[in-house]
Amino acid sequence: MKNVLIASVSLLILVAGSASADQQQFPAKLAGQAILPANTMVPAPADAPEFLKHSGKFTTPDRKRTEALGTVPGKDGARVTDLKLPFDGQPIQGFSGVKTMADGTFWTLSDNGFGSKSNSSDSMLFLHQMKFDWAGNKAEVVKNLFLSDPNKIAPFPIVLEGTGTRYLTGADFDIESIQPVADGFWLGDEFGPYILKFDMSGRLTDVIPTTLDGKPVLSPDNPLLSVPANPAAKMPVFNLKRSGGFEGLAMSKDGAKLYGLLEGAIYKDDGTVETIDGHTAIRVIEFDVASKKWTGRSWFYPFEDKGVSIGDFNMLDDTTALVIERDNGAGTADKACADPKQPKPDCFEAPAVLKRVYKIEFNDANVGKSVRKIGYIDLLNIHDPDNKKRAGSKDGAYDMPFVTIENVDRVDATHIIIGNDNNLPFSAGRAADKADNNEFSLIEVGEFLNAM
Repeated sequence: MKNVLIASVSLLILVAGSASADQQQFPAKLAGQAILPANTMVPAPADAPEFLKHSGKFTTPDRKRTEALGTVPGKDGARVTDLKLPFDGQPIQGFSGVKTMADGTFWTLSDNGFGSKSNSSDSMLFLHQMKFDWAGNKAEVVKNLFLSDPNKIAPFPIVLEGTGTRYLTGADFDIESIQPVADGFWLGDEFGPYILKFDMSGRLTDVIPTTLDGKPVLSPDNPLLSVPANPAAKMPVFNLKRSGGFEGLAMSKDGAKLYGLLEGAIYKDDGTVETIDGHTAIRVIEFDVASKKWTGRSWFYPFEDKGVSIGDFNMLDDTTALVIERDNGAGTADKACADPKQPKPDCFEAPAVLKRVYKIEFNDANVGKSVRKIGYIDLLNIHDPDNKKRAGSKDGAYDMPFVTIENVDRVDATHIIIGNDNNLPFSAGRAADKADNNEFSLIEVGEFLNAM
């Protein structure tokens, strides 16, 4: 690929209240873009139960079944989007992890479906092999791989337990990150949280619970937790918030180790969350692929003051990696609500402020300590002097004012791919009243990738 040069000089920025006082902001330039429309559906497989032919039947606030197609409006807070549930088919959406392949394609995945375990029992779990025509602005889905558990590997009853095909749904696992390997795929899950392994046909082969410092790591959505029958009895113990499991899953360059990165901080016995140097911190936890066991080694990833979650995580070499860090805001400041406490349908109550890709370093020398944040690019201000963007309204710049941006990987020596999770049909960050499309962008960041 022809390199795209940036005529820009990096500035050393001392960030007040940052997790690393010497972190540096690097320039980024848009080199191409491909957009998959929000309303992109595929039929359920022919051998799937009738129950899966339509999706989103349990997405009202009270989770009551709704069979009539297109009768439940998608909403982002007070704002109503332009798509309605249930859907005819399964949506290709919620992209939540990406991996660059040697043949020029990319593997990615849709997460649990409609945002929670309780509303996603008719949302199928599947992976996507994709191609992008950056010049033609086209995203092509080459293959959809639906996930199943025919050999009854899951240690709990799945939603479709009694069916012949035993397809997996968003009420079984919340898959959020992907690492393709020669014999299949490693995926990170948020419900357990678990590390999952699937073969090349999408069949579940391994479900591995998470342990850290000799203790289990448990989400309130862990299917093996149960509420006691006696109201006076103690509730089950868990140490992650809901949606705090493995948002990121990276693999060492030799394939020997996986690194699971939690989305939420671990809660300690005293009810407080883990911190480091005064900042809330989440864990990078090391997993040995050959033995399929946790090594006992981990590192802390500290959030910025406005950071609340990570979106994706991929290794660059033996010791450095890319991580997306974000706030919970969506939309642009020019369309902010006059009073955030009184949100309205035509404005953003909490515009996006912090959406970044960090380059980090962790190694043998800082096990049990903080990763080093080398520097970052700002996803709210990507240079676009050649007008490559096909979305956004900033002159000379491309921005990603989405609540969730959950795809990043290196493409070559100077470029990365970045993509949003559009939480169909609930997220509307590009426009106040329209469900976000799936935007994938090729970004020139040579200086950032070479930073030390």
